[in-house]
Amino acid sequence: MKLAVVGGGSTYTPELIDGFARLRDTLPVSELVLVDPDAERLALVGGLARRIFARQGHPGTVTTTSDPDAGVADADAVLLQLRVGGQAARQQDETWPLECGCVGQETTGAGGLAKALRTVPVVLDIAERVRRANPDAWIIDFTNPVGIVTRALLQAGHKAIGLCNVAIGLQRKFARLLGVSPAELHLDHVGLNHLTWERGVRRGGPEGEDLLPGLLAAHGEAIAADLRLPRAVLDRLGVVPSYYLRYFYAHDEVVRELGTKPSRAAEVAAMERQLLEMYGDPALDEKPELLAKRGGAFYSEAAVDLAAALLGDGGSPVQVVNTLNRGTLPFLADDAVIEVQARVGRDGPVPLAGPALDPLYAGLVAQVSAYEDLALDAALRGGRDRVFRALLAHPLVGQYDRAEGLTDRLLAHNKEHLAWA
Repeated sequence: MKLAVVGGGSTYTPELIDGFARLRDTLPVSELVLVDPDAERLALVGGLARRIFARQGHPGTVTTTSDPDAGVADADAVLLQLRVGGQAARQQDETWPLECGCVGQETTGAGGLAKALRTVPVVLDIAERVRRANPDAWIIDFTNPVGIVTRALLQAGHKAIGLCNVAIGLQRKFARLLGVSPAELHLDHVGLNHLTWERGVRRGGPEGEDLLPGLLAAHGEAIAADLRLPRAVLDRLGVVPSYYLRYFYAHDEVVRELGTKPSRAAEVAAMERQLLEMYGDPALDEKPELLAKRGGAFYSEAAVDLAAALLGDGGSPVQVVNTLNRGTLPFLADDAVIEVQARVGRDGPVPLAGPALDPLYAGLVAQVSAYEDLALDAALRGGRDRVFRALLAHPLVGQYDRAEGLTDRLLAHNKEHLAWA
């Protein structure tokens, strides 16, 4: 089995390599190709990847290339984890929205739109290369904003699925609190990428006993602290929101906080410099502990599980993925991309049906899904007016004067990445 990782020079990659090495019985990879335009980073990450495979006795080969066509040729699956503009672009996404009183974040709000505009054309170009090389290959997207990018891929007819690590992270966290194996827990996870709620935590499968009420009663303080939300909010909702919901539920508080400390992008950039120095050490043959602070926890396990289910007979039968709605949430269009539990096999994902979504959540999901539709239109066709419309539709913006100011700043900071700007 051959897998290609586009964005293979990412500091995330050793997390992925570690998962491929540990879980080789689940996903027997014979060849892994890391694809990245940055030859220096690729050499550092590729060297560490080979040492990790060697340390753990993995028989597969690791190769590197800056040529995407060569990298994806004959691949059974292509994982996308790229960042157009690098950490410098992320730094901008997290700062200029604050000038207009809005959250600066790389996956949602105005910063998330900027990332989508830069990313969608590049991802679609790569996907076309995959289709020419091997139309049967699966494209697994981990590139943010996952919902919009996956929607672009599916709308263009690609064999694609989106992946996020939020659900698997919560599953692991809940399992630790409950003292059970993660495999025992099934999450009633619903919403859009980075806009989800856990409505149930069931033991043994979708129809199993719901442990969520007891979990909140016994561990509500700890869960609320991780989410940086008041315990009373969780008690009143009776669900566990994704930590991204804090940008919506405590927007003004977050804006004030962000204005008083270095950006997350600055922290990550410093961390990446340290990680790359460590990756260059020929004695290092395992992922360093520092990588856990970089983000993407459990990404490798989620990726292996998903690829194994899509390509063979391994993997969990039910997983959280980003895929077409197709009536699952009846208030959304069929071609909207949602993030839910789905049965996954060689033919792809089939979302599980669930109870109607509470209006408290359905209203926000509908509004953000409409924004994503407008954001994708702007990414595909360009134009200042399309950018403005997407920003005006976003619930973290929603005012015309803010949308105007944000549009000006987005275009000014992204001219080098937007051919039409």
